[in-house]
Amino acid sequence: MLWSKTRKALRARGVMGINQRNGDYILRYNKRSLYPLVDDKIKTKKMALDAGIRVPELYGTIATEQGISTLRKVVDTHRDFVIKPAEGAGGDGIMVIADRFEDYFRSASGRIITLEELEHHISGIISGIYSLGGHRDQALIEYRVTSTELFKRISYEGVPDIRIIVLKGYPVAAMLRLPTRQSQGKANLHQGAIGVGLDLSTGVTLDGTWLNRKIQRHPDTANAVAGLTVPDWEDCLSLAARCYDLTGLGYLGVDLVMDRDHGPMMLELNARPGLNIQIAMDDGLLRRCRIIEDYLESVGDKDLPAAERIAFSKSKFAVAGPVAVEPQEPS
Repeated sequence: MLWSKTRKALRARGVMGINQRNGDYILRYNKRSLYPLVDDKIKTKKMALDAGIRVPELYGTIATEQGISTLRKVVDTHRDFVIKPAEGAGGDGIMVIADRFEDYFRSASGRIITLEELEHHISGIISGIYSLGGHRDQALIEYRVTSTELFKRISYEGVPDIRIIVLKGYPVAAMLRLPTRQSQGKANLHQGAIGVGLDLSTGVTLDGTWLNRKIQRHPDTANAVAGLTVPDWEDCLSLAARCYDLTGLGYLGVDLVMDRDHGPMMLELNARPGLNIQIAMDDGLLRRCRIIEDYLESVGDKDLPAAERIAFSKSKFAVAGPVAVEPQEPS
């Protein structure tokens, strides 16, 4: 009886379940032949560059054990960089180098790392221990994104990212993911990062959710997470909407980062985006998706320009949330 009432309450809120996501959206809108475009970060990055979409610069790739010896040359001119698996998921296998110290490297958390340790980590990536299917993979060495001053105030060590769900090119919902001490500086909710809902119309942050509990302040910095405006929000929405045109995937999670020097950049794409964004938004994905589907049916499922798709989403999914506040300069 209790489960029946809970299920009815979730349906009334328009909450999407995992089976519904898989059957009605992923299987319906995402052709399996297109999955490699987003599962392989090298392919995703090349497509984005060809389309003029900003992404972190790729310094090099290593695909074989023999190629590991080239690591020193690849990073020789870079004080900081990121190593990640080409087909990894959930942030696993990512190593962030923030600085150099003589012949050593310093991680984002301050740990001193040797070149041999980096090579051993890359060997693990190549062997496939972080890949989606457990098969052999490639290591990417790329530009390290530097967070803006605003995001540094509400984040611990790592760089926050923005997840935007897109249906047929229409932004559906958005959240900011903030690293914490528990998540070890990674912006992954299942590792303990904070999810903060975003007003799709304005880019203003709402309340946060941490370990499935509502919060108003970051547990490590004690700064409020609500009422802040994400910079260049229009660019963020444009990047997300264009990723549908880029890939052809109808139901898509677009992950963006805000770089201090280069503004919003597309980090990666996900053909199977998770459902925790509903908790961060305090709103159901199913309700929002059906609004878009009804609209598409009324216009004959036409592929409208990205600007028109964004305008529709902003008009339908504006949130009566916190008023934006001007952040104080850090002391």
